[in-house]
Amino acid sequence: MKLKDSDITLKGDKIIEHVPSIKDKALRINLNENIYGTFAEIGAGQETVRHFFRAGGSSGTIAKAMSAYDKDFSDAIYGNEEDGRYVTESRLKKMLAHEVRLIENRLKRDKHPNKMFFSYANTVATIDFAKQFKGHGWIGIKYQVEPDEDYNEITLHIRFKENDARLQQETLGILGVNLIYGAYYKYNDPKKLLRYLYDHLDKDQLEIDTINFSGPRFADVDNRLMSLQLVKNGMTDAVMFGPDGHNILPAAILYKKNILALRGSFRPVTKVNMDMYEKSYQMFIEENKVEKDKALVIFEITLSNLRSEGEIDERDFMDRAELLCSLGQTVMISNFQEYYKVVEYFSSYTKARMGLAMGVNNLVDIFDEKYYRHLSGGILEAFGKLFYRDLKVFLYPMKENGEIIDSENLMVHPRMKELYKFFKFNGKVIDIKDVDEHHLDIFSREVLKMISKGKSGWEDMLPPGVADTIKKNHLFGYDPKKLVAEQNQ
Repeated sequence: MKLKDSDITLKGDKIIEHVPSIKDKALRINLNENIYGTFAEIGAGQETVRHFFRAGGSSGTIAKAMSAYDKDFSDAIYGNEEDGRYVTESRLKKMLAHEVRLIENRLKRDKHPNKMFFSYANTVATIDFAKQFKGHGWIGIKYQVEPDEDYNEITLHIRFKENDARLQQETLGILGVNLIYGAYYKYNDPKKLLRYLYDHLDKDQLEIDTINFSGPRFADVDNRLMSLQLVKNGMTDAVMFGPDGHNILPAAILYKKNILALRGSFRPVTKVNMDMYEKSYQMFIEENKVEKDKALVIFEITLSNLRSEGEIDERDFMDRAELLCSLGQTVMISNFQEYYKVVEYFSSYTKARMGLAMGVNNLVDIFDEKYYRHLSGGILEAFGKLFYRDLKVFLYPMKENGEIIDSENLMVHPRMKELYKFFKFNGKVIDIKDVDEHHLDIFSREVLKMISKGKSGWEDMLPPGVADTIKKNHLFGYDPKKLVAEQNQ
């Protein structure tokens, strides 16, 4: 049952895409006699379904619309939440599953043989009266695109940026229509579906920081790639996924944690990266105010690190993600160029002690004034943000002309020397000790070159198991034929 995309027209050789109004989107759904389902909206009013009622012809689309505001009513319908919270992914999933089950039980297929059932749900908290908490929510749709096909599911988490509850409600309603419309008419191109969520909305109104696709129509969709699109499109500043490769809501994992972050290209991850991680982690958990059971290590890759000739190489991104996940690491993709922005981001979720593990070159760059010319307070403003929180830098040495460079003998610009000495004296910069000097001769760019050119010997520069993963999955351009060709020369 092919759903025709009427938003695209041809003008000569050019493809012209029209952006339908919210009313037109709702009306198009309403006039499709085979789309039929329910709306369940908790917390911010019946904002999405309102558009479908107003567009006309809603009786052909809406089987039921409801909102269980009272917590006891909500628990009686959807069950209790262990943590007692209602604006959670778990709650949204229960709502979607429950409502779809009701549709299947109450609407018989012999009476509705051509219906494509759906359930749209959201659980949302808008801004509070004191305007301390901006508001956030979970939104999702569980739906069919063929009557006899299993259900697909799209779920996302949003953060409101507006300072008025009524405006947030209106934003939520528009987003809901965009999601339902995209689910039915853009499902064959998830990247476009993602962009169309902001139709008639501005990025100053809301942030989408997590999205997940599942079901038969999205069987080939890697949700990590969809997360990457969120950052690439400016919908959020950072996304995270766990060792299992599944997307994680940053707020859920960062809240009140002691965070140790390692920034790098990890192209590929080498023994240097893992040595830096293991040694800095051991030092970090021995710090005052750091609780081991609350310590979280994050491998961070900036968006600029993913760009190749101006474009993001998605295959290359997936190669790096696959390796880091195989090593059991939590990965963050961010749009932060400067370290102080990373610290600011973490500080919005935790006030606990943090750590940054980095190499000497990175630290020297931090003390370069040219990176802070856009700030009215220059480097002092940046350093106020970087070190204001309870933060320490764990410094991994480097080898230069046979000499080991660490915090004691590194060179910063003469104007920055006293500033550097201030932070060093106050224990904000700590050397990572007992480093294997052989590791200091390993450079990921050299390893990458050896892999792509089919040279041998790079395997010993990587952590155990990583070389096998690269060979097995042909990551980073690995081709065994190139190695054979080199050996035959």
